Amino acid sequence: MDVTARRSGRIKARARNMRTRVRQGRRQLVRISRTATLGGLFLSFLKIGTVGFGGGLAVIAQIRTLTVFKRGWLTDSEFAEAFALAQSLPGTSAGNAATYIGLKLRGWRGASAAMAGFILPSMLMMIVLAILYRHLRYLPDTDRLFHGLNAAVVALIVITAWRIGRNTLNKSWQWVIAGLSFLIVALFGATVIEVVLAAGVVGIFIDSFAEKQLQKLRLYRGLTSRRRRRIASRLIRARRQRTEPRNFVGGYLMRALADERVERAAMAARKADEEENGKPDHDSSDAVPPRKTPGSLAVLGLPTALLTKLGLLLILSTIFLRIGAITFGGGFVMIPLIEAEVVNTNHWVTHQEFADATALGQITPGPVLISATFIGYRVAGTVGALVATISIFLPSFLMTIAAGSSLRRFRHNEIVQSFLRGVAPAVVGLLVAAALSLGRSGIHTWVGLIIAIGAVIVLIRFRPNALWVILGAGVARFLIGLVVN
Repeated sequence: MDVTARRSGRIKARARNMRTRVRQGRRQLVRISRTATLGGLFLSFLKIGTVGFGGGLAVIAQIRTLTVFKRGWLTDSEFAEAFALAQSLPGTSAGNAATYIGLKLRGWRGASAAMAGFILPSMLMMIVLAILYRHLRYLPDTDRLFHGLNAAVVALIVITAWRIGRNTLNKSWQWVIAGLSFLIVALFGATVIEVVLAAGVVGIFIDSFAEKQLQKLRLYRGLTSRRRRRIASRLIRARRQRTEPRNFVGGYLMRALADERVERAAMAARKADEEENGKPDHDSSDAVPPRKTPGSLAVLGLPTALLTKLGLLLILSTIFLRIGAITFGGGFVMIPLIEAEVVNTNHWVTHQEFADATALGQITPGPVLISATFIGYRVAGTVGALVATISIFLPSFLMTIAAGSSLRRFRHNEIVQSFLRGVAPAVVGLLVAAALSLGRSGIHTWVGLIIAIGAVIVLIRFRPNALWVILGAGVARFLIGLVVN
């Protein structure tokens, strides 16, 4: 009995020690998880980038759950500030939020780790899909699958435009900007850069100047009407009391002297112009022909193939840097601009391939701008995919760091807010133009149109995850294609 009691006591003591160690280990893990290390930031956002299907608010909700509830890195008010800043800057709201959270916790290194972890999974998946795309296009009946995906993407863009417009188009001038933005892009082929900048300038003018002046005019309207009545009554009295005008000798004399001075001044100005125009231009003779530098000679000595590849990568980077700098409203807004650059201007991909790239960007996790990875791979292989991905996300990354460092001044700057009030309605028009552009290249039959309308109804009525709607539309189009061409 004593031996048994001793053994049971030892077992109970060991069990207590193990429970104590487990509790201490859990506490240590919780303490470690609540400490925002660079590795922790990277792994946390790597997980979100891997499972973050649906884009937009769905990914934002996952970021909030991770940073506020699970890790305790931010409070609700701090996350609200991060979300407000992310919405106010170009780029995707989820990517901007990840950048700001990393910046707030660990500076620019934390921002880099968070953004890299967030983008990496979707970029790798898109490269794999781009590699498989060539083989998938040769399989029978795959066109029908992609047509269904394209129809659902068009429906998703229309719903996004409707939801944004419902919250932003509150005044008549905002409706005008939205309509003009759509017409200018859809009918006249203007670039999104021009439309966004013009809408921002109009917003600054109307919000900062015109509306204030209109308010003042409304306040002084009563006073102006009274003044008009007084002036009218005075004019009537003046007409009744009007007499013949009287002239005197001094008036005629002063008028003659004034006319003579004006004539002399005009003659002197004409002489000065003639003398100035008659002088030869000596600056043109001092022009020195440009000399070739050693750097240019070294570049000329490089192989032609390498120069061609570098030039192609430079053009690719420039295009996506410009696009990434003005992506207000999310990636859908940039679809007309990307299509104009890579399809119409440079002819890197066809209209159908571009529509397929947009659809693939929706069925992969992460932002829709990851479609740039697909286009970069089609243009210049894996290096092109990497260059396009970095270029399209780099401007918003840098702007988020700059604005996040002075969040209060950025959010309360009247000029910045007026610019954004002008851009918001333009985003609605640009989204409708994007839906029209994708619809032309992705919807070819009445079956695709019916699927797009059905997807719109499902998204409005049931509000499901966009991923399931897109995949369901692709499968439905494939099955219908087995019966009806």
